Amino acid sequence: RPDIVVDVPHFMLHALPRPDRPGEQMLEMPVIVGRTRDRTPVFFASIDQVVFNPYWDVPTSILRNELLPKIRKDVDYLRRNHFEIVQGGHNGVVHAPTPEAIAALAEGRFRLRQRPGPDNALGPVKFIMSNPYGIRLHGTPEPDLFRFPQRTFSHGCIRVSDPAALAEYVLANADGEWDSTAVENAMCGTEPRRVVLRTPVRVLVFYATAAATRSRGVLFAPDVYG
Repeated sequence: RPDIVVDVPHFMLHALPRPDRPGEQMLEMPVIVGRTRDRTPVFFASIDQVVFNPYWDVPTSILRNELLPKIRKDVDYLRRNHFEIVQGGHNGVVHAPTPEAIAALAEGRFRLRQRPGPDNALGPVKFIMSNPYGIRLHGTPEPDLFRFPQRTFSHGCIRVSDPAALAEYVLANADGEWDSTAVENAMCGTEPRRVVLRTPVRVLVFYATAAATRSRGVLFAPDVYG
């Protein structure tokens, strides 16, 4: 069975009590899912790594459709939002935002990433799970969006309202002592920190407009994706 289930039309994540952890309570939290034109897919995957203070490597579609027009209009947009133009992989060369570098960015020879920090699009932590859609669970710098009842604001990835609590749950499967204090300290760092799990945490992302619960009966949700 899955350890974590994400109920897309109800905009909720449920981290289930695990049999090997007596007394563990279910962890529940609101989530933000994909817009109607960037739907969060239904799939099963496993979290195998957690990254604190991650870089955000901007997907090509977001770069071309949303960010490049802003950069070309005002190159200082990069500095204000802590973006870097990078050539190469993880330890690639960072280039100044010259016209030549921006042209290489548009052609796909360079890439764009956002540095860790309070305005990083992934928030303070991301949860990596292999899947063909490139979907991640992660935090967000926009917590005010959780006040909306219909939370279809992302490009498909799943933003969680309490990344610290989810990290503590997931990192029970990692080496070391990962209590709330350790998680908070890791989230307050300034450089990326990657933690590999001993045992992957299984995640089911599903779409059902009716859900039966023990405490609240049957819950119905609008069919936001039609």
